[in-house]
Amino acid sequence: MDRAREWFSGLFGGKPEEARPKLCPACGQLVGATQTRCHQCGTSMNFSLAAAGKSLGGLMPSASPVTALMVGLNILIYGVCLVATIQASEHLNLMGSINGQVLFRLGARETYQILIHGEWWRLVIAIFLHGNLLHIGMNTMVLVDLGPQIEEVYGSARAFFLYVATGVFSFVWSTGWDVLTAHGMGPMSVGASGALMGLVGLMLAIAGNRGGAYMREIRVRLIRWVVMIFAFGFLIGGIDNAAHFGGLLAGYGLGRIFYDREPQSGEERKNAYFLAMVALLVVVGSFAAMITHYLRTSS
Repeated sequence: MDRAREWFSGLFGGKPEEARPKLCPACGQLVGATQTRCHQCGTSMNFSLAAAGKSLGGLMPSASPVTALMVGLNILIYGVCLVATIQASEHLNLMGSINGQVLFRLGARETYQILIHGEWWRLVIAIFLHGNLLHIGMNTMVLVDLGPQIEEVYGSARAFFLYVATGVFSFVWSTGWDVLTAHGMGPMSVGASGALMGLVGLMLAIAGNRGGAYMREIRVRLIRWVVMIFAFGFLIGGIDNAAHFGGLLAGYGLGRIFYDREPQSGEERKNAYFLAMVALLVVVGSFAAMITHYLRTSS
């Protein structure tokens, strides 16, 4: 019976391979197969930049609360936009497109409103708004793939700050580009893709910081991916390429500043929590301003 079982299992891939020690991608130290961190430098062995080149549909690890929060918030806000669109136009198309006036009232990035009326909260709220079902679907898949990896490296507190900071900077850059090229009269824009490009920029910085042949290969893959994203944006049109570039730039810059590991000392953890609290206050304050604006414009 055992022989028959072995023969049958051999038809589908043979005997399972024993777990083997692996090399730390940061320092090259040999690490035990069951170890989750390098005993030499503390680098996480669960984090793999190579995953960025794979399918984007993996499930979020339970240790990724920031990613889960951002995904849930994006979906919640999109649902609110859908309801507001139905109320405003009394119909909804198959793509789940959000009414432009609804997006404007709820905080889409719009240069004139930001610079002339001082509605700076739009630079934050626009991160959580999406134009249609495909838009939020694609961004959610990318966030579910990249978010847990960034949390694994930097810790959840830093990851939250980095996500918000790169997202805001992406729209600051977009607004500045709009002033230079369209005299502040360019189209409004929404979406988390600027923040997501920030995560890609962080990964590029990690690959550069750690060095080695493996990281050079990952860096080449990421650069190829970035080129494809921008090429797609220029060919399709209607995409805020300036926000993508701003997010990428911010992510790479912050990635060169921050240690690519979780906070270890008490001082580092305190600083990480402080940055996360600042980001949280900015987000909460922006949502309060958005609600006030929406109620005022609906009367």
